[in-house]
Amino acid sequence: MIKFKIILTFLAFCIGLNAFTQEMSFEAYNPKSTLIVPENPTPRAKFTFIDVHSHQFEMAEQDLSVLIKDMDKLNEGIMVNLSGGSGEGLRAMLKNVNDHYPNRFAIFANVDFSGVGNEDWGKKAAAQLGADIKAGAKGLKIYKSLGLRYKDVNGNRIRIDDSRLDPIWEKCAEMGVPVLIHAADPKSFWDDMNSENERWLELKTRPRRKRSATNPAPWQQIIDEQHRIFKKHSKTKFINAHMGWYANDLKTLSKLLDEIPNMSVGIGAIIAELGRQPKQAKAFFIKYQDRILFGKDSWKPEEFPTYFRVLETADEYFPYYKKYHAFWAMYGLDLPDQVLKKVYYQNALKLIPGLDKNLFN
Repeated sequence: MIKFKIILTFLAFCIGLNAFTQEMSFEAYNPKSTLIVPENPTPRAKFTFIDVHSHQFEMAEQDLSVLIKDMDKLNEGIMVNLSGGSGEGLRAMLKNVNDHYPNRFAIFANVDFSGVGNEDWGKKAAAQLGADIKAGAKGLKIYKSLGLRYKDVNGNRIRIDDSRLDPIWEKCAEMGVPVLIHAADPKSFWDDMNSENERWLELKTRPRRKRSATNPAPWQQIIDEQHRIFKKHSKTKFINAHMGWYANDLKTLSKLLDEIPNMSVGIGAIIAELGRQPKQAKAFFIKYQDRILFGKDSWKPEEFPTYFRVLETADEYFPYYKKYHAFWAMYGLDLPDQVLKKVYYQNALKLIPGLDKNLFN
């Protein structure tokens, strides 16, 4: 009888333990590594950098001194605000910047594609863009809405390579400013949401990001559309945001860079892809050191140190800051100073006109 009670107690304990473990979801499981390795947290960039991918929607009224304090802590020399809009809104931002910190911010204009299909839309849009550039805009930012959401006046999806948009790209070439373009999203958003999808957790917690294989068009089709405009408008300088969503396939990205000499890439929001393939990514950065620009995307100063640590150190197995983006650990690329300087600021100074070179050593 005593043995029977002991067995029952043990079984009850096992059942209770199993119930406890089953209650914890995958999202909650976040173990701390027991690995003991050298650690080199990098709260400040080794060299003064230009963030070519930031968004400040309220810059017309912002107290810029608050931004400057955070930028100085990170060693950020210039912030490129891609959300400048157009017309009076853009001019209000430019005035606030020019009145307070004229050499610390650059603002890109935006184009409203909602009128595509109206008579002379391209001519009028290009004229407005030209006026925005003359007013002080340093480039053009294209949001992913082009290719995903914008429709012409007849209700049809506007392809990124729609010939009616040609005057826009031609105007940028004429005025010598770059186009930073974000097309589509990670391919996993179009893939089946199953146990093999690396973005499963992100899609589960943010279901609005999930698309069907053809919503609103296949992923590859949208990506190919932007590459066609790069090739067609060879005199226009394009910065492909998020490494064109090929940071997980550097072989293909290398091929594209070789085919499209007027295309550079920004590293905003894809550092997790680079940090899990340090050897291959380092070789890629060294080979294409003149074509890669630093950018973060969302303005969260606390997240920048992970970028610095991946680029600058040889650290192993350190955490990324968003589990739903990457449940794997990071490794440092340990890039040479020559490459770091190009990525941090030299390449941006070549592409974006009128930046203050005296801020950089």
